[in-house]
Amino acid sequence: MAKKPFASSADLAPKDEVFVELAEGVYTLTAEGDPNVAAIEAEDFLICFEARATPEAARRWLTQLRKHTRKPVRYLVLSHYHAVRTLGASAFEAQEIVAHEMTRVLIAERGQQDWASEFGRMPRLFEQPEEIPGLTWPTLTFSDRMTIPLGDERGDLVLQFLGRGHTAGDIVAWLPQQRILFAGDLVESQAALYTGDAFHDEWATSTLDEIEDLGAEVLVGGRGKVARDRIEVEAAINQSRHFLNELRRTVGGVHAEGGTLKQAFELAHATLVARYGRWPIFEHCLPFDVKRYWDECDGKDWPEIWTAERDRAVWDALQ
Repeated sequence: MAKKPFASSADLAPKDEVFVELAEGVYTLTAEGDPNVAAIEAEDFLICFEARATPEAARRWLTQLRKHTRKPVRYLVLSHYHAVRTLGASAFEAQEIVAHEMTRVLIAERGQQDWASEFGRMPRLFEQPEEIPGLTWPTLTFSDRMTIPLGDERGDLVLQFLGRGHTAGDIVAWLPQQRILFAGDLVESQAALYTGDAFHDEWATSTLDEIEDLGAEVLVGGRGKVARDRIEVEAAINQSRHFLNELRRTVGGVHAEGGTLKQAFELAHATLVARYGRWPIFEHCLPFDVKRYWDECDGKDWPEIWTAERDRAVWDALQ
């Protein structure tokens, strides 16, 4: 049997990008399972959500956005620390870069290693990487909640930390007046979950409960299509919870019975592939997902840093 290409290293075909206006002055760009981005118009400024992997990739998004609004970017909000979401920040020329306080900690602890790791896993996303000026550092952080008034009867944008999940510092962006939620990688809609830096038990229970309790009527996940009504929103949350629960059940079961990491991977893959195997980055993510939950079963609360070398070692061990 031919060796499976490492992560998404062989996924080099460009993706079709779709610009969507979700409500007046509320925009998103999706791209066949690549990371989603968004923007919200305030009375005299813009808030952008996520930065893409490089300034060049960010400029392509901004070119589409500028067909609809010329307002300056006051806030660039980062849902978490991963390189494909942060390293394009310089293109926005934002007054403030906003993130959870733990995201700043994680950038300091592992940002450089994550950059090298993600470049190796997903090279197509790193367009003109030589333009990246360095790690992206938040200029404004918070612990629980930050509210940005939008003015002109537009309501507020509420940034919230709802619990550990995809990382230790994920935040969501919530428009309560419009009932629109930007969930980052805490929820995916018809895309596989990456859980290599996750806190599976909290994410699958209390964190997703908090997201569900918001009562969103439109949801933009970190990847995948826009969930456009309450039924689709519920389906996206339920899909994310089901993926996590099946991963926990299979890997946790093998661990409890004294099995091996490879046995856990094989069982998780066999269990999940029928439902999720056709969705973006499933094969890419699963080895790293399984290894992280195995570590949690071993009692390791804090995720081990992924380096380019560790990526390859885990991948090769589980193929």
